[in-house]
Amino acid sequence: MKQLPTRKELMSPTIDVIKQLGGSANTDEIYEKIVENLNLSDSLLEVINGKTGQSELQYNLAWVRTILKNKGILTKVGKGIWVLSENHTAEISIEKKEKIKKTEEQDADEEVSEAEKWKKEAIEIITEKLTPSSFERLIQRILREKGFIQVEITGKTGDGGIDGRGIAKINGILSFHIIFQCKRYKGKVPSSDIRDFRGAMVGRSDKGLFITTGTFTREAIREANRDGAPAIDLMDGDKICEKLKELNLGIDVELREHITVNQKWFENF
Repeated sequence: MKQLPTRKELMSPTIDVIKQLGGSANTDEIYEKIVENLNLSDSLLEVINGKTGQSELQYNLAWVRTILKNKGILTKVGKGIWVLSENHTAEISIEKKEKIKKTEEQDADEEVSEAEKWKKEAIEIITEKLTPSSFERLIQRILREKGFIQVEITGKTGDGGIDGRGIAKINGILSFHIIFQCKRYKGKVPSSDIRDFRGAMVGRSDKGLFITTGTFTREAIREANRDGAPAIDLMDGDKICEKLKELNLGIDVELREHITVNQKWFENF
């Protein structure tokens, strides 16, 4: 494919992907499967959206998910899990017959833009206002809030990029040691950085975590999950923002009151 698919062209593939994944999927799974099914090149994946700073494909997929949610085809549950509704087949047939209304497009565009705007603002503050040591302490706080214990910042020069270590607890029973690297960065982390980090972690830890305010190249993602090599978990800027929101750390969420009248309740009288 020589160019990125349009938003409309991503509608059916998004539904098909969620079907393939068993009727539910998170945002990352949808993205990865879309890239695989449509055989999108790395150069296309690196096209950046001017509004949000994320890739154009990620932005358009967010727009598509919003449209499908507004149409009742998808439901968002839990922490970023998208589920096909029971009547999605009927909705799809209608979708094929109708063109998306202009007002619907505008509403979805505004909703997606608003959802991504705060992430861009948060990343700008972290990359431009915080010092490298402040960023490391922020990551330390996130890991502690998520249940890690003995989280220490090391940050020694010549230590292979290792910025800290901690212990992850699973259900209060199992635990494994982890080392992490923090990269306050606006661009894409290349695969060479992942290889260097893996080299530094061998023999020191059970698992590695590479954290960046930017994103990762496709080669870096593949390198992090390469067969036969110690796995490295990746956390990009988008995931950092989601964790900050989830933990209510520097992200204030205002909930608007929505009132409905329960007619059936009155009928009991």
